[in-house]
Formats: sequence, structure tokens, C-alpha cells
Amino acid sequence: MDKIAFTAKQNELIRAFKQDRLKRLNILEGSVRSGKTWISLILWAVWVASRPKDYLYMMCAKSLQTLKRNCLLPMQELFGKRNFTFSVNKKEGVLFGRKIMLEGANDQRSEGKIRGITLGGAYCDELTLFPEDFFTMLLSRLSEPGAKLIATTNPDVPTHWLLTEYLKNENLTDDLFRMFFHIDDNTTLPAEYVESLKKEYTGVYYDRFIRGDWVVANGAIYKVFSDNPSAYNVGITAISALPHFDYINIGLDFGGNGSQHALVASGITHNCGELYALKTERIPAEGMTPQALYKRVYDFCEDIQTRFGKISALYADSAEQTLIAGLRLALKPLGVIVKNSLKRQINDRIYATTMLMGGGRFFMISEDCGSLINAFKGAVWDDKVIGKDERLDDGTSDIDTLDAFEYSFEKFIPQLIRSEK
Repeated sequence: MDKIAFTAKQNELIRAFKQDRLKRLNILEGSVRSGKTWISLILWAVWVASRPKDYLYMMCAKSLQTLKRNCLLPMQELFGKRNFTFSVNKKEGVLFGRKIMLEGANDQRSEGKIRGITLGGAYCDELTLFPEDFFTMLLSRLSEPGAKLIATTNPDVPTHWLLTEYLKNENLTDDLFRMFFHIDDNTTLPAEYVESLKKEYTGVYYDRFIRGDWVVANGAIYKVFSDNPSAYNVGITAISALPHFDYINIGLDFGGNGSQHALVASGITHNCGELYALKTERIPAEGMTPQALYKRVYDFCEDIQTRFGKISALYADSAEQTLIAGLRLALKPLGVIVKNSLKRQINDRIYATTMLMGGGRFFMISEDCGSLINAFKGAVWDDKVIGKDERLDDGTSDIDTLDAFEYSFEKFIPQLIRSEK
């Protein structure tokens, strides 16, 4: 421990631990990359090492894979395999001789996984992503003498249960230790990296993940684009100067009930460094036969392959399996593989798009992407939905084109948002 260099904020937390100022609930909140997760893992491990070996402990996150990436592997690097081993498949680990249960809290049913156990301590990663029922059950399981919870989180909506029921609950004052971490507290980060990161987060994501505020998502979703659309345009005259694309994908959203079919082609550069929107098209759904639709999609794909190169895959709205089966046959002469869209959470797709826009890693051929430009400009948060972020989908904006665009790159979101210029 003495050989590890801490920031001033991290030292403040360690002093609180040494002075026995931790409480039953210990919540570290604030900006991304502020150093809170790293120091929380050290705090957790040192605290567990001071506790009885016959107690059972737990570490949890939204999913077990997230827990492994964010916490388990970094802990093993920090303390070595002699002191920490784990098996995600068995959902257990051993930390300084203490047994650690591993669990994912991905939905409301997750609380059933932890009923009946007795815990001496628990660690939660990205707590705002947990279902409230899981957290309530987890607290009831912390019944061994001196049991504590250590958790990290970024802010969310101001009506989130964690803020209203716990962080602002005056009745919990004696049981709650709360510490805020700002990105500028992490003095180990290069200044130029911090500035780049601040540019990547825009709108509500900047307010929450950089400033650390609990704020409502309202107004335009892609304001950074709407304020200066020309900044993202490469222009038809510059097509010959486009970079090489590792992947060229098509996204297809099937229309219905007054909406239209939407096609979007996108290109992803080497190592998922940049995302380009290459061409979009809207096709009236009313009165369109499947065969006519297949012909329009065929022509669209043929044009993309002629101008930009081989299409890696077409990702179609997975809700329409009959149309997808017909597409596979129709596009076989072009060698285009048709796959189901992944349909990641919409907010994950929005988050990735705004990060790429803010970070200067999204571009488009504007002359061929008129419908996508209008879709970006028209997309707003639904101010009638309380307690969560939701994109307005009432027919007043072009959600079909946004969906098609997102289908075209959503498979690569993990690589795109981790890639740095």
C-alpha cells in the first residue's frame, strides 16, 4: 500500500478509513475517470482483509461481465493471484482468504438470487444501474456485525431511487458516508486526455459524467450536431479521400403503421477509430410489397458496394423474421449477409453516438444523408417520462432512420466508445 501513489481525493478516502469514519453505507459518486473505482477496490480489499474469515462477502455489478472488466481483473492486477482469485462461471472468488460471492443485478428478478444469505459486506459497481429491489434485498442481507456496503456510481436522473431514498434521506445520516469525485481530482491523467474526454461527453452526459450532477435529460438529444451540422460533413467531392473502412454495414428498420422503412449505410475505420454515415434512404411502407422492398434494398446495397466496397453485413430489425428470410434470398447474388439487429438499449446507442460526435470521431456524406440529418435535428428527450431517460417516439421525429443508423454500428459500440484518437 505504501508504494501506491494516491491523488489528494483518494488520500482523503483512505484517511476516512483509517480514522474509522466509514459508515454502514459508503457511496463514492461523481465523474467518469475520476479515480473513484480504482480507490474503491483498494478500500474494499483492505477492509475485507481486516474482517472475519468466516463471514461471506459479495461483489456485484449490472452484469457479471461488467464486474469482471471493471473490478475483478483490476483487483487481481492490484493484489496478485496469491491474494485474489475468482471464477465468473462459479460466481465466487477468494480475497485474502475470505469467500466472495459474485452476482449480476441485471433486472428485477435478480433480487431472488440473494435471498436467504447472510453477508458481512458487499461491493457494488455502478450502483445507479441496479434495480431498486435488488439493492433493498442486498441491504437486508448485510446482517453480520459491522457489515458495510461500498459502492461507486455516476449520477442519473434527480428522481432516481438511489438519490431520493438514500443519498438525500435525512434519516440515514448516521448510516451514510458519501464522497464526491470530480474528473479534475484525478491528477494522474494527462491534461490533454482530460480535455478530450470533456469534449466527448455532450448534453446530459456532460452534466452527469463530467460535472457529476443529477440532472434530467431534456430538449434536443444531439444538440452538439444540430448546433453545427457542417462540422461533420465530408462532402461528396471528398469521397475519393475517405479512409479505408474495416467494416461497411447497412442498418434496416422496417416501417409500419404510418412510418417508413429506413436504410442507413455506415463505415467504420481501422480499430474502430471513426464512424462515417455514407448514405440513407427512406422507403414508404404503405402499399409496398415485400418484393418491391427487396428490390429497393438490393439497389441500395449495390450502390454502396460500387462506391465504397464490400458490405460486411446488413443488420435488419429482428422483429420481422419473415421479411428477413426473404431479404437473405434477395441479396444473395450480391453476397450481402443479412443478420438480426442486436437491439441494444436505445440509450446505449444514443450515448455512443453523442460520444463519437463530441469527440470528433463521427462524419457523414451530408448530400447522401439528408434523412439522418433531419433525424438528428428532430430527436428530443420525452419530457413526459419521469424517472428515466427516454427518446420521444410519437411520430413527430424520424425514429426509423435513427434506429436503422444505430443498427448499422451497434455491434461495435464497445470498441467504438473505448477507442481514442
